[in-house]
Amino acid sequence: MISSILRAFALTLAAGLCTGIGSSIAFLSKKENRLFLSVSLGFSAGVMIYVSMIEMFPKAQTDLSSVYGQRMGSALTVLSFFAGMALIAIPDRILPLNETPSGTQSSSLMKTGIYTALAISIHNFPEGIATFISALREPGVAIPVAAAIAIHNIPEGIAVSVPIYQATGSRARAFFYSFLSGMAEPAGAFLGWILLQPLLAGPALGLLSAAVAGIMVFLSFDELLPSAGAHGSRNSSSCGMTAGMAVMAVSLLLLAVP
Repeated sequence: MISSILRAFALTLAAGLCTGIGSSIAFLSKKENRLFLSVSLGFSAGVMIYVSMIEMFPKAQTDLSSVYGQRMGSALTVLSFFAGMALIAIPDRILPLNETPSGTQSSSLMKTGIYTALAISIHNFPEGIATFISALREPGVAIPVAAAIAIHNIPEGIAVSVPIYQATGSRARAFFYSFLSGMAEPAGAFLGWILLQPLLAGPALGLLSAAVAGIMVFLSFDELLPSAGAHGSRNSSSCGMTAGMAVMAVSLLLLAVP
């Protein structure tokens, strides 16, 4: 059990650290590869949608139905799924990422960067819980899920670091704020483990798994796919999503082979 918890924390930390990779890319890249970014974000969405709906949701439903019966178990699974969606939708209402302040002056750019870092930190918190729980629940799919969230975190790091770097001229300061926003994910995992530790067994784990599936589906449709389309084309994001689903499907089939 301890090794499983440490592995889940390690994967969540690695995903969070990818905001720093995005920050570094923002400093080093002279030209953004928009097509690659669009396909990558679509790929991440495909991975998370597929694993949520094909793997996590059905297993949560099976676990809950075995305890509460088919009708009640199915109802609890659906309620938990939409509760997870509501959990990650709340930060969107408080600090919507697409409504950050804009401007050309240094003070406005700095405000934009800090605001974006705060918004992303709030978004990353439930993502950390989602990565941690999925790693505990399904170790076989934990790495693809963590990788999908990690890819998603790279452009978030860019979004934080660019305005702060442009405002201050300091790579260190821009990287620092980007790094802090990424650390909200392992912080979410740690707090989730502290608060939810009594629930990480029995039927309660089924409730959490269904909620995490809802978090990942909402994240995919609300952030990943719109961002993928904005950075490329509808076709490139759809191709990336399809590829992500296909890779996830093959990996699950390989895991199922005795």
